[in-house]
Amino acid sequence: MPFPPLNCPVAKDASVTPMPDLDLAGQLFDTLAARTRRGRGIERDSYGPGEQVGHDIAGAAARSMGLEVTIDAIGNLTMLLPGTDRAAPAVLMGSHLDSVPQGGNFDGAAGVVAGLAILSGWRRAGHTPARDLAVMAIRAEESAWFDVPYLGSAGAFGLLDPACLAVRRADDGRTLEEALTAGGFDAGAIRDRRRLLDPTRLAAYLELHIEQAPVLIHLERPVAVVTGIRGCRRLRHVRCLGATGHSGALPRAYRQDAVAASVALLGRLERAWQAREAAGEDLVVTTGEFTTDPAQHGPSKVAGETRFVIDIRSVSDRTMEAFETEVRAEAAAVEAEYRVSFALGEATYSPPAVMDDGLRQALAAGMASLGLPPQAMASGAGHDAATFAAMGVPTGMIFVRNRNGSHNPDEAMDMADFALATRALAEAVAALAA
Repeated sequence: MPFPPLNCPVAKDASVTPMPDLDLAGQLFDTLAARTRRGRGIERDSYGPGEQVGHDIAGAAARSMGLEVTIDAIGNLTMLLPGTDRAAPAVLMGSHLDSVPQGGNFDGAAGVVAGLAILSGWRRAGHTPARDLAVMAIRAEESAWFDVPYLGSAGAFGLLDPACLAVRRADDGRTLEEALTAGGFDAGAIRDRRRLLDPTRLAAYLELHIEQAPVLIHLERPVAVVTGIRGCRRLRHVRCLGATGHSGALPRAYRQDAVAASVALLGRLERAWQAREAAGEDLVVTTGEFTTDPAQHGPSKVAGETRFVIDIRSVSDRTMEAFETEVRAEAAAVEAEYRVSFALGEATYSPPAVMDDGLRQALAAGMASLGLPPQAMASGAGHDAATFAAMGVPTGMIFVRNRNGSHNPDEAMDMADFALATRALAEAVAALAA
């Protein structure tokens, strides 16, 4: 079916939400997988060939339906369906197209594909929105390649520290500046903190994303409205300092065992987390790295030092601050009991992002119109939506059920679930575009 001209009048049945083009969505997912698969997994490397393939695929689909396609100075791709009032702030949908090494096909890409399916539905129905509707394929959300949080979205708003241009890619050592230049982009936009995207020109930002944990699987719910994105307080370089000793000769009473002390601390924190969880607080606590010095450890030695990370996340700043205080108090207690010392350092911090109440209600109404049960949940993972919310843009997110988690080749989103989430998103977008 050919697309009607972009300047066509509003259709008589414009009050009816156009059906998203799910055939296009399936084709895009298949093409992305076929062209970016590396072994078992997907690799769409940030500012590398894989991510560029994803952008080329999305841009070609947008051009085929006659959308306005633009690429900003750092490579973010925007695909826009003009509205009748071009001066009105636009409704923006989007997500990222890069992946972690050996990742899955849906993390990030589902949000871009959903947005294009919605715009294709509008085009095929001959509908013209009252305001511009756009989809943004955002660069470099995954920090696995360049350790710069929300590189594409923060860069679009001129928020990045220019020092990030010297950050080196994890695999080949290229700097971010070198990667930008090689891709034909302008590192000067980051160096000058240039604002490429004006938040006052956005009526809303909406992001569809797969859930990255099995909560919806266990709840047997296909879709959920996101309440907020958890912030993070991270003690990145914790050290426990004790003393080495002989594993057979040194009695427990004389040991300064860094491993035993560290395990004791983590056990205390686990119990503290359980208590706060039981009290209804939103909190997750993780030790993602735990090491002893390989040059010093051995099977017959009491370890004299450990190094680890304590990652604290919540949608509540108060909860994160209180738990960090608890970490420091528990560390002091363990120090006295195990005759060790902890060097906790200062915490790095990223703020939580609360989703807009009105958009949450609009997404929930979209779910209800499809007969879906109400379901709300916080996002433990970070998303570009957090950047938009921090800039004062009304922001909403919707999750799609996904088996096997994410950041692995076994991501398994059912297309029927994707269809429901995309239709719920389409209902919210139609309400905003009226």
